[in-house]
Amino acid sequence: MLDQTTIDSLASAQLSAQQLFVNGEWVSSSNTDSIDVISPVDGRVITTISAANEKDVDDAVAAAKISFDQGVWANTDPAVRKNVLLKFADLVDAAAAELAVLGVRDNGTEISMAYKAEPKSCAATIRFYAESIDKIYGEIANTKSDVVGLIEREPVGVVGVIVPWNFPLMISAWKFAPALAVGNSVVIKPAETASLTLLKLAEIAVIAGIPAGVFNVITGYGHEAGRALALNNNVDVLAFTGSGVVGRKLLEYSARSNIKPVYLELGGKSPNIIFSDTADIEKAAKAAANGIFRNNGQVCVSGSRLLVERNIYEQVAERVSEYANEYQVGNPLSLHSDIGAINSAEQLDKNLTYVKSGAKQGAELLSGGDRLHEGSGGYYMSPAVFSNVTNDMKIARDEVFGPLLGIIPFDDEEHATAIANDSDYGLAAGVWTSNLARAHRMVKAIKAGVIHVNCYGGTNITVPMGGMKQSGNGYDKSIHALDKYSALKTAWMDIS
Repeated sequence: MLDQTTIDSLASAQLSAQQLFVNGEWVSSSNTDSIDVISPVDGRVITTISAANEKDVDDAVAAAKISFDQGVWANTDPAVRKNVLLKFADLVDAAAAELAVLGVRDNGTEISMAYKAEPKSCAATIRFYAESIDKIYGEIANTKSDVVGLIEREPVGVVGVIVPWNFPLMISAWKFAPALAVGNSVVIKPAETASLTLLKLAEIAVIAGIPAGVFNVITGYGHEAGRALALNNNVDVLAFTGSGVVGRKLLEYSARSNIKPVYLELGGKSPNIIFSDTADIEKAAKAAANGIFRNNGQVCVSGSRLLVERNIYEQVAERVSEYANEYQVGNPLSLHSDIGAINSAEQLDKNLTYVKSGAKQGAELLSGGDRLHEGSGGYYMSPAVFSNVTNDMKIARDEVFGPLLGIIPFDDEEHATAIANDSDYGLAAGVWTSNLARAHRMVKAIKAGVIHVNCYGGTNITVPMGGMKQSGNGYDKSIHALDKYSALKTAWMDIS
């Protein structure tokens, strides 16, 4: 468990300039360019990271390809790979406090959430896929007696991973852990505003025994380093979590290079639906607030559209607004803060612009929506709750990715379904009802990859995470994620 003394001690550590991690070594970018790391806690520069260019990315991919072609990981005894990954997970667990504090200084997530959702989740994910290594088998086809059909699962080669700034350890582990379990080599490109923990993770990977070239981390700007990774012909699969704008570019880059499979998780505008027959409306209202305001709404599955049946609309709107006002927004390195800092000044400005947009389009601001603690130099905002929202407003259409909730009334089940599905996105949803038949109907009717019933959030590594419509393709988490990083090879053998 974390204590404030440990947090404060770790947070006071001076950070050296960060290099790229390529082929088991720390290297500077070839043009020595760097990026200031500005902490959202207080707006100060805490270190720099290298800004990789195309040559640096190509070098990292080349190292990954050589390691794969030489079989230093891919051809290792599966039992050995399993033990190395289990050791990797144990080492991440052991460094959890350091990783959590480092991540908070970098991206602003409140420390209590960061500790569980970042290093602890990362370690659990690595452990899950390590345990899968000796439990996933090939197949023998059901053929006639003089033919043997063998179906083998092989690693694809070099996997490129591009991850966002909100949960870099958790989300990257959803991708690199199954890729490593199958036997691939990886090159990871973190967001430029949240790279520090993944660089630290590379150091831990070496100690765990992952061979040189198998686990590489390159930092830099998306338009340069991310683009180069996506265009590289030696990257066999690309896995990405982030915005739809960038996702579309990655698909374009795939077409312009080697037509590599590109797996995309592109966020959502998730509806959280409360029916009047909900057994515990108070619980639903509290969960609705938590489902959007945890980590400042900087969560891809945030329930940013709250749909409430009309006859309980005022009651729920009032309670959600009251809960929003109870959150303690402040220094994310304090255990007393419920909500920490917005990731960047740019994201804070975007959030505040959406608050103005909601009011301009006729929604009623019940609470919040103000910049807080400006004198600290950090990026803080009070949770914003809007009522009288219609589904055609910008705050109901766009993924704000901030602490902003729009509450929309509905009349009946059919109306709720229509509003829920009237979105370009289809990542997650929530349904609150005591009617089991209705719950089943809504799960079938809502176009989203994850449907929460009488809860919001709480899924774990055992179930898949993926979206419909413009929320992307492919699945993170669960055994199904292994399919993205595997190639199936058939041997058709005549034994007559």
